[in-house]
Amino acid sequence: MIQPAKISEIPDILSMTNACRLHMESKNIFQWTTEYPSEEKFLTDIKRKELYVLKKEDEIIGCIVISSLMDEEYRHVAWLSPNSKNLYVHRLAVHPEHQGKGYALQLMDFAEDFARQNNFISIRLDTFSQNKRNQRFYEARGYKKLEDIYFPNQSSYPFHCYELVV
Repeated sequence: MIQPAKISEIPDILSMTNACRLHMESKNIFQWTTEYPSEEKFLTDIKRKELYVLKKEDEIIGCIVISSLMDEEYRHVAWLSPNSKNLYVHRLAVHPEHQGKGYALQLMDFAEDFARQNNFISIRLDTFSQNKRNQRFYEARGYKKLEDIYFPNQSSYPFHCYELVV
């Protein structure tokens, strides 16, 4: 079940995203750090009503942020659609013990359905250039790879921007 996250769930969300970070690092993918994603980011996401969790038997096994706010790093990207009614996906995560079972698909279906139901014209996101699995995942869903952006506090490698016009 996908539902809005609660402040009381932040410790479980951080535990889950930390497990994801460690799992990625075991595959030499240094996409997330010990500072990102942070408790502060998730608190802001919850206050904005943008963070959703995926639960299985009352355990948080995944999360996704869906926002209508454009991050500053996205301002200069040549997007496919006008900068007017766009949805942004951030911090998509599924606990490593539950990966490969279709849960990321469910979370993205949720975001894409939300976009259509609320008349957004596109969904935008970025993914780490060293995370080939994520790139294949988004491209298989029809997302178009655009320009690269950088988050120097996270990595010297770029992040690829993607967009799906809905």
